[in-house]
Amino acid sequence: MSLDSSTASVNAPVGASSHPLPTKGAGMSKHAFTLTCSLAVLAVVLAAWQWVPGWLGTPEYIWPKFTSVVTEGFRMWHDGNLLEHFGYTALEVVLGFILGAMLGLFVGVVLGLSPTTESILSPYILALQIAPKVAFAPLFVMWMGYTIYPKILVGILIVFFPIMINVLSAIRTVDPDMVNLVRTLNASRWQIFRLVEFPSSLPALFSGLRIGSTLAVIGVTVGELVGGNKGLGFLLVDSEGQGNTAGVFVAIFGLTVIGIVAYALVVWAERRCLHYVPKVNTTTV
Repeated sequence: MSLDSSTASVNAPVGASSHPLPTKGAGMSKHAFTLTCSLAVLAVVLAAWQWVPGWLGTPEYIWPKFTSVVTEGFRMWHDGNLLEHFGYTALEVVLGFILGAMLGLFVGVVLGLSPTTESILSPYILALQIAPKVAFAPLFVMWMGYTIYPKILVGILIVFFPIMINVLSAIRTVDPDMVNLVRTLNASRWQIFRLVEFPSSLPALFSGLRIGSTLAVIGVTVGELVGGNKGLGFLLVDSEGQGNTAGVFVAIFGLTVIGIVAYALVVWAERRCLHYVPKVNTTTV
């Protein structure tokens, strides 16, 4: 061993690793690699969509090529009021999601703070959840007609339960030592909830919101399929009735975009609100 290497070993900090620390550039390269692989998968899927139906001799009315779907999308954009239907469904999803989330948060907090209330109401809430939401859609249409309200109500019903369950479980599992500590400081019941119980439930709340953001699209679509004269669900049924398979794919793609945007907004809000939580304790995309 040379003198220079011995000196370097002596001057090295105790406990320092011999391996170089990862640099910011390495992290950026990993992110770029992940993005490249993801785009490559998308390219393969689109290429298969474009060429495989022709190789198998599948008729266009059964499985249209990707370029046919894109062409139909542009036609519907200019001639079929696609943007109007898209905006109508997006509005229903937003309203159903927000109202369902607020209702789920309120009921989850109430049941979490009061076990007696949970024992009284839980059988009825469970029965409401078990009943298929598709069965409620025709009933809501009979009550309120072909308006926006039946779709929003179905969205509320389908979003409510996962958020309520997540918040209820989080409230029940709050660290009792933290609650006792705040009580020793003469905190009121409201202060205990505001300073300890509600902040502790936020990670679970956002997990429920992630689920609810995707379920809201399903609920609204069900409402539009059963009784709608506007929206992407109506456009889907209308295209199906005309044998326009490419138009059905366009409607499905529009619904997917709405769901992705809603989910991304929840993730953005979660990162803004829970930036103080260690990464290991937060949900992942």
